[in-house]
Amino acid sequence: MKQLRLKVLAGLFLVAGILSWGAARLWDSVGTLPSVPIAAPIVLAVIAAVLTATALSIRARLKAQRERRPGAKGVEPLMAARAVVFGQASALVAALVAGMYGGTGVYLLAFLDVPARRDQALYAAFAVAAGIGVIAAALFLERVCKLPEDDDENRAPAA
Repeated sequence: MKQLRLKVLAGLFLVAGILSWGAARLWDSVGTLPSVPIAAPIVLAVIAAVLTATALSIRARLKAQRERRPGAKGVEPLMAARAVVFGQASALVAALVAGMYGGTGVYLLAFLDVPARRDQALYAAFAVAAGIGVIAAALFLERVCKLPEDDDENRAPAA
């Protein structure tokens, strides 16, 4: 499994943001721009909380196992792999969604004098912040579940 790359996530965020800004501009010129749902930042924040809780739980279990505490529960490799895959998928989707709401929010910045548009820009900003939280939690989870490097490949052959 490959690690998440910040460049890929940033690229997804920027492309989605640019496309969303253009679509919001076009849509607003043709008709009424759809509103940013208030549930968007809430759902993203819940996903970030689940990823963080999972990472903290796995980290505590690994620490207890390393310290050989009696009754310590181990971490099943398949469960850790599933958690990492969920984190990676969440980070990719969050980068797209945050970029989408970021582009819409940037477009709405020109209309801050209208109360409804100001609220929509605020919801979009919260959605972007929550999306960044999902990405940070996914990277933390991935770091917690990373296996130590195998030093046998890096060592010089014995003479």
